[in-house]
Amino acid sequence: MALDRKIIRSRVHARIRQKVKGTAARPRLAVYFSNTNVYAQLIDDEAGRTIVSASSKEKGFEAGRANIASATKVGHTVAERAIAAKVEEVVFDRGGFIYHGKVKALADAAREKGLKF
Repeated sequence: MALDRKIIRSRVHARIRQKVKGTAARPRLAVYFSNTNVYAQLIDDEAGRTIVSASSKEKGFEAGRANIASATKVGHTVAERAIAAKVEEVVFDRGGFIYHGKVKALADAAREKGLKF
């Protein structure tokens, strides 16, 4: 039986999640990319709550574009909201995606705005 990309990504993501845990002082920056949108959120795993989030579905973003430009914009937005919520350090959860292209663009944009990984 051939494995498809979704199954492989979910296995890699589960392996990453065993190692990466978010706390109140240093939440987890989780990213997800669908075919049409980019999502990012800061999660406190101990309390089980989302601190801040941003996605390309919000007003001011190009609708239906999951590309490097929208990933950069989401990275800037989530970093600005995190700093407003007094969060400066995060652990990065790439969600099983390869650290290249959109994932790298989002991470670099968040670093530009002042988040420390």
